[in-house]
Amino acid sequence: MAANRFTRSFALSRILSLSTLAGVAMFCATSQTYAQPVGVTVGVTLSTTGPGASLGIPEKQAIGMLPPTLGGLPARYIVLDDATDPTTATKNARRLATEDKVDAIIGSSTTPACLAVAAVAADTRTPQLGLCPFVPSATQMRYVFSLPQSVAVMADAVLDDMKAHKVKTLGFIGFNDSYGEAWLKDIQARAVARQIQVAPVERYARNDQSVTAQVLKVMSSNVDAVIIAASGTPGALPMSTLRERGYKGRIYQTHGVANNDFLRVAGKSAEGAILPVGNILVAEQLSANHPGKAVATDFAKRYEAQYGAGSRNLFAGYAYDAYLVLDRAVAVAAKQAQPGTQAFRDALVTAVEQTRGLAATHGMINVNAQDHSAYGEDGRVLVTVKGGKWSIE
Repeated sequence: MAANRFTRSFALSRILSLSTLAGVAMFCATSQTYAQPVGVTVGVTLSTTGPGASLGIPEKQAIGMLPPTLGGLPARYIVLDDATDPTTATKNARRLATEDKVDAIIGSSTTPACLAVAAVAADTRTPQLGLCPFVPSATQMRYVFSLPQSVAVMADAVLDDMKAHKVKTLGFIGFNDSYGEAWLKDIQARAVARQIQVAPVERYARNDQSVTAQVLKVMSSNVDAVIIAASGTPGALPMSTLRERGYKGRIYQTHGVANNDFLRVAGKSAEGAILPVGNILVAEQLSANHPGKAVATDFAKRYEAQYGAGSRNLFAGYAYDAYLVLDRAVAVAAKQAQPGTQAFRDALVTAVEQTRGLAATHGMINVNAQDHSAYGEDGRVLVTVKGGKWSIE
């Protein structure tokens, strides 16, 4: 009898002990769950299909290489394709900001799509790090940043080269969209001081299959040089047509074509093309004391180890630069507010505006409240295509 009571008492004690342990374990697990830091969500819209695919694909590849943290917090990336279409870019940005409630948006790949995202970013008060050169409007400036070198920074490089080579007349062939117009306006304004006449001016669409009429008009003016304001593989069309028609003058391109897909499509017609690029493209050719050489060389090696020798390009670099900027900014903003809140997004904008001396793949990034572009003159270098490769002038 006593033995039975002892047995029942021991069994009850064991059950209570196990229950207590289970409760403690559940409490600890719950406490650990609550102790986990709130993660950062980044929306990404890129042109991985359509005319801008040669820009968007490497950007997507770079995003896939990023570590799973930002500023010491867990990071999640939601990547969408906008097909190089501003309307789709708008829809993507709207979804990312309102449905996914991202803390920041990276993208898009082309200037028209970037401008579409900028409108949504400003409207939803979501920080945007654009991967194409553009100038946000005054109403968009607070939340919108542009990582690539501005048209102004790059235009000065090519115009200085034209002056050095005594170019007096310059033909222009550019996209009939915001990218082409931005280059046209800047070139026209800056050419005056260098006594360079810009005419004739011809335009074409990204999807055009022929620019013969435009090229013939330019060549009929016997211009000293031609600049092609285009991006991606569509930039090869005017150059190949100029070569086929026997044009012998200097041909300039913009940094929008600085990838191997352009070289592949342009083939031998690209030989001798002159353009301003970011440092990553020629990282090993930079001087040993260049402030951005170490970061550019490291990323180029890692990117090519994954995607093949010679696969490096400006656009993958811009995507990685977006990570570098956000990594520093998130660490600062997280001390003021919790990710997922408007307070955090506002703190993130302020932190990005305070970016100074950040070594990145194209040089040193410096941002302030008045200028939301990332790079100055040290983030560019003039190159010529020689033997199918990029070579510093």
